[in-house]
Amino acid sequence: MKPKIVLTSWAHPETITRLAEHGDVVPNTTRERLSREEILRRAKDADAIMTFMTDSVDDEFLAACPRLRVVGCALKGYDNYDVAACTRRGIWITNVPDLLTIPTAELTIGLLIGLTRKMLEGDRLVRGGSFDGWRPVLYGAGLTGKTLGIIGMGAVGQAIAARLQGYELKLLYADPRPLPADIEARLGLRRVTVEQLLADSDYVVPMVPYRDDTLHLINANAIAAMKHGAFLVNACRGSVVDEEAVADALAAGKLAGYAADVFELEEWARPDRPTQISPRLLADKERTLFTPHIGSAVASVRLAIEMEAATNILQVLADQEPQGAVNRPLTKAAA
Repeated sequence: MKPKIVLTSWAHPETITRLAEHGDVVPNTTRERLSREEILRRAKDADAIMTFMTDSVDDEFLAACPRLRVVGCALKGYDNYDVAACTRRGIWITNVPDLLTIPTAELTIGLLIGLTRKMLEGDRLVRGGSFDGWRPVLYGAGLTGKTLGIIGMGAVGQAIAARLQGYELKLLYADPRPLPADIEARLGLRRVTVEQLLADSDYVVPMVPYRDDTLHLINANAIAAMKHGAFLVNACRGSVVDEEAVADALAAGKLAGYAADVFELEEWARPDRPTQISPRLLADKERTLFTPHIGSAVASVRLAIEMEAATNILQVLADQEPQGAVNRPLTKAAA
């Protein structure tokens, strides 16, 4: 009898074909998020499940899936998953740690340039039918000679800094762990405190994971410490930024603009998460630029992420230790 493998979100045909060579695959053939109830209905007798950004797996979920051997996450961050419960129940949990770095860095820079150069406003003007040639309008902010601060200098932070070489920016970073001196020199980075970074940066880019200590890292107090007229870009996790505080700062003119690819409402495991994006942010079309969590939405990258998640799943089903293991189960799924 082949193992049952459930996919909670849409996946490329190549991924499904590969998994189907080793198991009975139950795919999500739509582009919509399945409800928790529907996922549990499909996964109650599953041996493996491939999960995505919108999923959350807790002990109650695992208890309803007694045959489960592996939760293969097609993503990097796994704070929406109860790793301890997986370990206790003998279930592997795996992730894909590296493939999202470059596309996320690229999108972050795209948001930065799109916001500061008023590209969305320009697009609306051209499409509005009244454009008949150059006018002295939509003057934005350039990058040359400005200071950009990155809070969190992990893989994505370094990828952003590397791709900003040549823009003639001053690059600051704040991180509890300093980079080696040769990397700082190669990327033109200077390490400062968060407080100094906020005070000195024209552009602030948080790039930290979501944890208790990073919830609303950029809040009203942090924004008050920033330069008047600074820009803020968030492509890491929605809850790192207090969206209502940003809306207040935009209305007061403290912030010149805000761009985001991630939002607080996406923090599925956060019990007090907002259920919508601040209407004030959505209404402020002149000073905001938003994308629908497409940081890794490069077709070749998404396929590679799925394939790596599939590899992890198939390794467990073959009684091997998965290459992307997050935990080491205590009993039934151990190699």
